[in-house]
Amino acid sequence: MPKGSAELASARREEILAACRKLYETMSFKEITLKEIGQQTSFTRTSIYNYFETKEEIFLALFQREYELFAADLDALCARAEAPGLDELSSALAHALERRPLMLKLLSMNLYDMEANSRMERLVEFKTAYGASKDALDRCLIKFVPRLGEEGRQAFLYAFLPFVYGLYPYTVVTDKQREAMREAGISYVYMSTYEMAYSFIRTMLGGLP
Repeated sequence: MPKGSAELASARREEILAACRKLYETMSFKEITLKEIGQQTSFTRTSIYNYFETKEEIFLALFQREYELFAADLDALCARAEAPGLDELSSALAHALERRPLMLKLLSMNLYDMEANSRMERLVEFKTAYGASKDALDRCLIKFVPRLGEEGRQAFLYAFLPFVYGLYPYTVVTDKQREAMREAGISYVYMSTYEMAYSFIRTMLGGLP
């Protein structure tokens, strides 16, 4: 660990994550290097190794933060005193996903690279955050859709989780991709993250016994 106070260590870690997030807005995962990230910080590039061993660990930490924020949104939803109807619940869950575009992008694009090139302790921290978000969603279902029971909740979760993996590339489409679809003669209805998520969640919750 670096010398200095815990506050300084935390501030530098946050600066690294902020630099990575900023680069990821305009660059691809493969293009971003530790050198590029270091150039965006106020300290030397070699200092990054006091906090992260690889760029994948930096991305994984970003991803972990996104899951923590997603879980917090779900916990806030679950804390509601009055139970929402299926339409309102579906809308709230869809909005929770809509607020996490970085989570959806990382999930669909670079998960295997991040996990494969991160230390086990970092991967465990990430999986803990993922598990907390899954548990938070389950608590919402227990509270607001009690008719599902354990089997119904499991069916929803294991349909929802793979669905979320593919949500980003279906809703964030480049001009080049649109042109290719037109040239290929493929008719496709483009939907926002919220629209696609709401449609899926409402259909699943309404259809499960």
